[in-house]
Amino acid sequence: MRSRLIHAAGLVVALAATAVVLGVGAGDEDRLPPPKMKGSMSLEQAIAQRRSVRSFTDQSLTREELSQLCWAAQGITDQAKGRRAAPSAGALYPIELYVVTSDNVEHYVPKEHRLERHAAGNHRQALQAAAYGQNSAGQASVCFVIAAVVERTAKKYGPRAERYCFLEAGHVAQNLLLQATALSLAGVPAGAFEDDDVAKALELLPDQRVLYLVPIGHAAGH
Repeated sequence: MRSRLIHAAGLVVALAATAVVLGVGAGDEDRLPPPKMKGSMSLEQAIAQRRSVRSFTDQSLTREELSQLCWAAQGITDQAKGRRAAPSAGALYPIELYVVTSDNVEHYVPKEHRLERHAAGNHRQALQAAAYGQNSAGQASVCFVIAAVVERTAKKYGPRAERYCFLEAGHVAQNLLLQATALSLAGVPAGAFEDDDVAKALELLPDQRVLYLVPIGHAAGH
């Protein structure tokens, strides 16, 4: 019996060592598939075809589609310097990106290209209420919430930091919408909402300011 326990313990240690060597960690199950660097639609076509859509089906997005959207919004495009897909004043990156689904609220971690659980449960009804009842906020497969920690930018740019964060949120939203179009998905930028109510509904940290909502999904009637 004692020899079996020793053998089992040895296997556990060996498996743990193998996991370290392979780079397997507790959060690996949250990692997204690698984003594609070339799609089937040109940038010009995506610009021409992009339209604001406010009515969606209940079809879920695939993990690959989520991966591509997160990457387009805030993904790392220069590993050596940590540059991201959207421009940022002073490369200070104040943006925090959240993905709201019918299951939970997830936070995107750019450096590891993964989604981490932020809040469990369906928060879409509360989000829709905070967005003055806009159906798109609660109906779309996912609603991307673009928030910013203004203080990160203010350390360098002082009182102009708020403006720079607003501009950056616009860059992120446009990237999301063009990528959605390229994936044959639909979306709409939404600026009508109660900031504090959205933050409360999604349990955001006090230093994070909500700047933009971008519901994305499959357009109804298509």
